[in-house]
Amino acid sequence: MKFSTFGQSFTRKTGIVDLMEDFGCAYQSDQPTYMLGGGNPAQIPSMQQHFREQMIKLLANGDEFERMIGQYDIPQGERAFLKNLAGLLQLEFGWDVSEKNIALTNGSQSSFFALFNAFGGHYEDGSFKKILLPLAPEYIGYTDIADQRPLFKSLRPEIDLFDDGFFKYRIDFNAMPDLHDIGAICLSRPTNPTGNVMTDNEIQKLSSLAKAADIPLIIDGAYGIPFPGIIFTDAKVLWDQHIILCLSLSKLGLPGVRTGIVIANESVIEMISHLNAIHHLAIGSTGPVLVNELIKSGEILKLSETTIKPYYKNRMQQAVSWVKDYLGDIPVLIHQPEGALFLWLWFQDLPITSLELYRRLKAKGVFIIAGEHFFPGLESDQWPHKHECIRLSYAGNPVTVETGIKIISEELRQIYSQNAA
Repeated sequence: MKFSTFGQSFTRKTGIVDLMEDFGCAYQSDQPTYMLGGGNPAQIPSMQQHFREQMIKLLANGDEFERMIGQYDIPQGERAFLKNLAGLLQLEFGWDVSEKNIALTNGSQSSFFALFNAFGGHYEDGSFKKILLPLAPEYIGYTDIADQRPLFKSLRPEIDLFDDGFFKYRIDFNAMPDLHDIGAICLSRPTNPTGNVMTDNEIQKLSSLAKAADIPLIIDGAYGIPFPGIIFTDAKVLWDQHIILCLSLSKLGLPGVRTGIVIANESVIEMISHLNAIHHLAIGSTGPVLVNELIKSGEILKLSETTIKPYYKNRMQQAVSWVKDYLGDIPVLIHQPEGALFLWLWFQDLPITSLELYRRLKAKGVFIIAGEHFFPGLESDQWPHKHECIRLSYAGNPVTVETGIKIISEELRQIYSQNAA
């Protein structure tokens, strides 16, 4: 049996497929495994307790529980959640939004499938427009959700080096292309995989460029603000009619409920609602109903600031200290960890590719993500830096993270010594 070109696009191995298959391998293996590769959030005890208590309340309220599991919502998403979130955004940030400016999706991947294919690809006038990623590296999950390819154009970053073993990527605005063949600009903030938080000034510049070109600026805030707020530096949340802000319930500690949130102008929301109806009929209600009271009361912002952010900041600081302790004699630089739940490590002059390093570590039960998966749309493959970086997560059990970093250091020490010999 033969597949169409559409079907064939899902038969090849990709970074995101490897990532999700690694989850299964790690959790089903009888051997010791150290999952440092995925984006699964930590199970913060106080957050888990809240969700458990809320579910008990729902179970006790027969009518609400039955409605949650027994009725389709409208394609735009659960009505009360939309109304409550719009009210929160009006009250806290003064945004001119209503429930007509918000749609839910079955997870952020669904949000970006809709947006990338709506603004990138073939247009009626015969043009083909791409999605501009202004700061590579970028999220591994973007690469393979494009229906028309090649869909992405990325910019190589400027790199600031610091004396304390850290570095930071910055947008090279001098390399910004003409936007006539760009359908949208997209970035994650904080950036997945690096934990980079673009400055407010960088965001304002991108917003001005997008508005002048009459294209949207898509901000992926899955780890960012206003919630779950996993940002360790000063940053403000921005929205306007030409900005599409994408949020998620996953990093609150609810990845299993698969709830993505899109805040945009009404025409974009209508498009996503129609796509939801065609592809899914309706959006799952469990996540929105579970957090409705948090949204309505505004407590979700307080929990993000006082519980979620401090938890991850402490875990980040632990992970950085382990990297410095175990890899102190190895030529490694750490991207400044300004948010999210990852460390991005750059091994200068790495004798093998990060993909080969991934394979060697996987054989030892340590799961990381090879850096080369995070550069979609970067036209030149001749940049060694792409093959010298890895992403690791510090969200897992601290013993698992520390042991994984120790094994990584041992493998790298052997690689560098063999190359020197």
